[in-house]
Amino acid sequence: MMQITTTRGDRLLLLVIAVLVGTVIGVAVDRTALAQPPGIKRTILLRADDPANPAYEAVVGVAEISPGASAGRHRHFGIEVGYVLEGSVTVEPEGRPAATLTAGQAFKNDAGVHNAKNPGSMPTKILAVYIVEKGKPLAEPVP
Repeated sequence: MMQITTTRGDRLLLLVIAVLVGTVIGVAVDRTALAQPPGIKRTILLRADDPANPAYEAVVGVAEISPGASAGRHRHFGIEVGYVLEGSVTVEPEGRPAATLTAGQAFKNDAGVHNAKNPGSMPTKILAVYIVEKGKPLAEPVP
């Protein structure tokens, strides 16, 4: 029977390789979980647990929509309230009339399916607050 011995250097090398592999896998999972349609950029500013319901969290972020871009039909696992900081946005909730909002106006999207698009020629910036289920994606595309 052959005995394999490892040195301290070998163990350190294995540890470094394991950390690098874990980092690469983590980045790939993060990029997949936070995938965004072209022309849409969501920047998360803050996450906070919902003290009344530990299954939910509040997420504050800024959504930027390029001119002519559309988020596509999607849903959130909770509600979204937003305030248009710059530009304009057309919100298209499924089963209800679309509404175009401009800077200074606020809106609420229930957990249903909706689309948001920038009908203008300048970028749109929205401050958004989501009260959503923990562990679920912030937005999920709907065909």
